Amino acid sequence: MSKPDRLVVCASHSPGKDRDLDEVYGSEFRGALTRARSLVLDFDPDYIVLFGGDHRRAFRTIVPTFGVAQSAGIMAEAGHPAAALNVPSAKARALAEHLLASDIDITMCRDIELDHAFAQPLRDLAGDEGRYPVIPIPINCATAPLPHARRVLALGDAVSNYLDGAGDRVLVIGTGGLSHSPPSLEVDTYDISDEERARIIAEGSAAARKKIKPEWDRAFLAALAGWDRAALTELADGAHAAAGAGANEVRTWLAAGAAGGGKPLDALVYQPVEEWITGMAIAASV
Repeated sequence: MSKPDRLVVCASHSPGKDRDLDEVYGSEFRGALTRARSLVLDFDPDYIVLFGGDHRRAFRTIVPTFGVAQSAGIMAEAGHPAAALNVPSAKARALAEHLLASDIDITMCRDIELDHAFAQPLRDLAGDEGRYPVIPIPINCATAPLPHARRVLALGDAVSNYLDGAGDRVLVIGTGGLSHSPPSLEVDTYDISDEERARIIAEGSAAARKKIKPEWDRAFLAALAGWDRAALTELADGAHAAAGAGANEVRTWLAAGAAGGGKPLDALVYQPVEEWITGMAIAASV
C-alpha cells in the first residue's frame, strides 16, 4: 500500500516544557508526542511545511501577516544551542510565487532567526531540527492587528493547491495554542528586551497558570475533528477574548489543516498543564 502524500500534525508548544528538565509534568502530552513522532518517522517526509507564530523575537519593527522563509535558523534558547535549518530554497521560492499568483500576499524572509515556536515541534516531532528539510511559514499571531481566520484558511488552501501539484511527500505542522495567556504577550509592545521579558514572565506566571480554558480547548478540538470551517473560524477569531493571548496561535492549526487538504484532525491527547500555563494538545490526520 502506498503512503499518503501528506500528513498533518498540530501540536502545542510551551517554553515550560523545555524548562521541565526532569519531565515532572505533562506525562500524557509527552506520551502522545512519542506516538506522533512515530507517525512522522514512519511517514518519512521529503520535507516539512511548518506554520508557526512569532513571539516578537524574529519580527519586531516589521511584522508580516504571512511569510515564507527562504533561509532561516533557530536561535539559542532555553539551553538549546542555535541551529541552522535546511530550507529547500528553490521549493520555498516556488511556493511563494504560487501564493502570490493565488492572491495571497506574503513576505519573503531570509536569514531569520526563529524561536521555540518552530524549534520545539521540530525537535519533538522529527527528533531533531535538521532531520528533514523545512519551509517555515510564519503567521502573525502576536502583534495586533492579526489576520482573520478566513484569510488564514485561504493561505492554507493555497498551500494545499501548490502541494497537490508538487508530487512530494510532505509533513505539514501547525504549532502553538491552545488556551494560554503568556504575560509577555499580554503587553502590547514590540521593543521589549530579553531581560524585561523575563521579568514580566516571572511576575505574571502564577496568574497565567489559572488562565487555561479547557471548555474552549475541547470545543476547538471537536471542530478540528469534524473539520468544521465555520466553527473554526469563529473560535479562532474570538480566541484572544475567550482563551487568552496565546490562543491566537491556533491560526497555525487552521492553516496546517487547510494545507493538508481539509481532512479531519483527530486529537491524540488533551492535557491542561498549569505548570506550563497551557492547554496542551496534539491532533493529526490519522
